[in-house]
Amino acid sequence: MISRPSRHCTVELQALPSRIGQVRRIVSAQLRYWHLDPLIDPAALGVTELLTNVHRHAEPDKQCTVEIALVLDQLTVSVRDQDPRLPRLRECDPVSTHGRGLALVAAVSQNWGMRVRDDGGGKVVWFTLAVPRPATVTSSPYAAYGAGRTAAPHHANLSRPATPPAPTPAPVTPVTPVTPVTPVTAPAPVAAPAPAPAAAPVRERAPAARSAVSH
Repeated sequence: MISRPSRHCTVELQALPSRIGQVRRIVSAQLRYWHLDPLIDPAALGVTELLTNVHRHAEPDKQCTVEIALVLDQLTVSVRDQDPRLPRLRECDPVSTHGRGLALVAAVSQNWGMRVRDDGGGKVVWFTLAVPRPATVTSSPYAAYGAGRTAAPHHANLSRPATPPAPTPAPVTPVTPVTPVTPVTAPAPVAAPAPAPAAAPVRERAPAARSAVSH
């Protein structure tokens, strides 16, 4: 069962190897949701070591509860189990692969501790991590001259005549090549037909004079 009210997360589980990895992912996801990414690695390491201690040493069973709580600028991670015996921080052998759980918790945390539950039915082992403060943005002395400006504003020197800026050349418009035009040959002129020759005038012939023959 997982309950997630604001700034508080509780996970109940059996401290078995398969569940320890699952709880580590739950804790990482919850811290990422709270925008506490810098605390994911130390919190995941600490809760893994505490759950491993429950798996190895707690009796009569491995039932436990993991709780993470964010209060102001401090994150508290605790593991509660059914065994009232308190663990002891021992000086571990440098080459040993066991017995370093509490030493690792002490190394990555701001504070840590343990206590027997008030009802005598188990114990609570806890550690705290300091919440990093957001980075303070220092205002630039040139902020008044424009956002993002990193250099001092330019000051004109009035003791010298101002040099006019060089004229900016006008942009050259590329000339589109002209496709040559094929000349069109005009048709040869058609000769006009020659005028027909004028007809000669017809002369009327005078009637021949009849000879007056007397019979």
